[in-house]
Amino acid sequence: MELLEIPDRVEVTAREPSLLRSGRERLWRPRRVLVTPAALDHAHGRAMAARAAALGLPVEYLKANRLTGLGGDDPRRAYIQAKNTLAIVVAPPTKLKLQPIPPSADWRFDLAEGCPAHCQYCYLAGSLSGPPVTRAYANLGDILGNLAAYLGRGAVTSRQEARAAEGTTFEASCYTDPLGIEHLTGSLSAAIRHFGAWDAPVQLRATTKFAAVSGLLDLPHNRKTRLRFSVNPESAARFEGGTASLRQRLEAMGAMARAGYPVGLTIAPIMPLPDWREAYGALIRGAAQALAGVPDLDLTAELITHRFTPTSKEVLEGWYPGSDLPMSEAERTRKLTKFGSVKYVFPREQMQEMREAITGMLARDLPAARILYWT
Repeated sequence: MELLEIPDRVEVTAREPSLLRSGRERLWRPRRVLVTPAALDHAHGRAMAARAAALGLPVEYLKANRLTGLGGDDPRRAYIQAKNTLAIVVAPPTKLKLQPIPPSADWRFDLAEGCPAHCQYCYLAGSLSGPPVTRAYANLGDILGNLAAYLGRGAVTSRQEARAAEGTTFEASCYTDPLGIEHLTGSLSAAIRHFGAWDAPVQLRATTKFAAVSGLLDLPHNRKTRLRFSVNPESAARFEGGTASLRQRLEAMGAMARAGYPVGLTIAPIMPLPDWREAYGALIRGAAQALAGVPDLDLTAELITHRFTPTSKEVLEGWYPGSDLPMSEAERTRKLTKFGSVKYVFPREQMQEMREAITGMLARDLPAARILYWT
């Protein structure tokens, strides 16, 4: 395939930084941007490299497609180096074989793998192998073009009467936060355009802890993308390094809703924080204020409690030594997943107490929210 010349400058369509009423949103600026040769075979890969260069980031063009030299004997140093690296690569063929992702959506597909945030409860810990480099996929055309083969074949919204109006749903944020890297990739915008033009009952779903949505507001989304904002009370902010503030996320959710997008409130990970009733009550009231007066509001709520596995706990304690995130097995209930692995969740009585309280708060203060699940 003939390579096009990579321009010296490109127009960065995601405004940098995004300006919200609560202040200027700081966007991630990786210290290293690595580009593999295979990525340059794809127009989207070349565009991402040009975006990074246009933002003044150091771009390294690799001679081979393997990423090497990112580990080391010191896990903490390897973590820091990896978290400051964006790699523009080609998604392997296995990524084109979609997996079901209940209870969120019918299918999972990946625009990238890895996340620039520093959440001390990170769900990716123990799920991804190697240092947590953020890998953005250059073969976006292949990834989006592959989705049509899965239309109508899912087991969640494709079959459940309560969610049938959503059509076949495709989750794009299982292994990344696509908004957190959008100013560098443009992949989320491209996916929104793709779904908006898709003449079929489909929905793109993505979750974020970031708030730089200005570049998305005017896209032709055709109400086929639901961006959900993952939130926790302000008292949990110390566990969510590198993310937008709660206020910024709620304001961004309001902006997206006013631009006609379906939106979602993902309260996660729910924890019995000190004064948790007051804390989650304030969060839900804040969401209601951010969405007040939105015409034709389409709002969902997903409620996810904190859990961990032995592997994820070991990884997280290496990444965040000294964290006071509560991960004592003695205070949890041990459960087996459907795959036979072990996870630790809150005891049944505590889980039920939190569920009744938080769903009651939503019913009282944010009745427009359609609760999809509690897990």
